[in-house]
Amino acid sequence: MGDAGIWPSEIRLLEAGRRLRVSFEDGSSFELSSEYLRVRSPSAEVQGHSPEERKTVGGKRNVAIIGVEPVGNYAVRLDFDDSHRTGIYTWPYLHELGVGQDEDFALYLRELEAKGLDRDRPGER
Repeated sequence: MGDAGIWPSEIRLLEAGRRLRVSFEDGSSFELSSEYLRVRSPSAEVQGHSPEERKTVGGKRNVAIIGVEPVGNYAVRLDFDDSHRTGIYTWPYLHELGVGQDEDFALYLRELEAKGLDRDRPGER
């Protein structure tokens, strides 16, 4: 199944915006923490314009999602309580985050440690 077949059947905020459940028509379903979604935001502010420019963002352990807004039929914009709201999360990107979340979050924790950052103190490098 290509990206065209990745279509959500439900998107629901849980735990006062601390988690987002995304269920897809293919039967897959993922619960993604707001911290994970925030630090892996597809925005240029976080991702930069190349892999070398991607920032590691610390201090987001307690961030919450305060809004989920549709963007056409292909994505949602997530509004976070730290004022970040520029990431457009396409359905394939949300699916990719769900499939790889355990490995990717472990990588994020290693990046924080390597850069002298942590999940509780704001900062980015």
